Amino acid sequence: MAFAPAHAVMTKHKSASAKQIVKKHAAPKAKVVARNTRVRAVFVPSQPSYGQLAGLHGAHDALDLKSSVAFVMDQDTKEVLFRKNELAVLPIASITKLMTGLLISEARLPMDEIIAITQADVDTEKGSSSRLSVGTELSRGELLHLALMASENRAAHALGRSYPGGLPLFVNLMNSKAKSLGMLDTSYSEPTGLSSKNQSSARDLATLVSFAHGDPTLRELSTSTGYQVAVGRRTLQYNNTNRLVKNPEWDIGLQKTGYISEAGQCLVMQAKVAGRKLIMVFLDSAGKLSRIADAERVRRWVESTPVSVGKSTPLASNELHQKTIAN
Repeated sequence: MAFAPAHAVMTKHKSASAKQIVKKHAAPKAKVVARNTRVRAVFVPSQPSYGQLAGLHGAHDALDLKSSVAFVMDQDTKEVLFRKNELAVLPIASITKLMTGLLISEARLPMDEIIAITQADVDTEKGSSSRLSVGTELSRGELLHLALMASENRAAHALGRSYPGGLPLFVNLMNSKAKSLGMLDTSYSEPTGLSSKNQSSARDLATLVSFAHGDPTLRELSTSTGYQVAVGRRTLQYNNTNRLVKNPEWDIGLQKTGYISEAGQCLVMQAKVAGRKLIMVFLDSAGKLSRIADAERVRRWVESTPVSVGKSTPLASNELHQKTIAN
């Protein structure tokens, strides 16, 4: 490829913390206004993502991606094919569950052990719903499957809570594992991704995806297209949150999606494209379908651009690469 190399410039957001930025710009709650005995609700747009508040969506790239952060790397050679704001540290939402699943799998805990969903697993951070009601009993293996494939929050929390030593130890292990992998821009505060304090960079997440791909359990469960679990007298059908796993044009070895308002739509994958094993990371996309469209754009670009391994230069955004915007 004859793309001119781009030079990354690291900057730090010094004017205000992320919490101050969000507080300043966050949308107020809906207000009810009474006029002439009529009641009308006034709604404002939802809370912008940290990336939007930091101006990362102003970065332009040659592929016109809708994700403000992107990183594409050859898994075998570590060659970077594409990078865009890859050093920005942002909330990562349910991409968190990839680390949760990795620790559970590596611990070699009994996968047939029954774990009950408790009130402690109910989301008080975002108030999200779940079909796993308090009192539901599933095996550790079933919970792991739902967490990785369907991004089930109560399942992921129960996995961390029931870990030998308890949830605080589990979170410490998440951070220790990240550090041992060289993910120095990554921090975890809980196992689901519902907290915006779970943060990382695209480059760090590429490291995690590459390592996690070596785990057969994570490969199998994260790419499963659907799964059923028996809950009492009911059978619940769950589907993969990533529609690309059903697409015959894709050969996906591992994947995880994520979303909270602070993080935007996120997607990480290991996939074989044009004979190459690629690691793809897309963060802070404005729309649920746009992260999928970005992955398609990258796939088509790689397929249409013959590359001599080790002789290409990365296609990159000419905008600033912000090191930290969420501290």
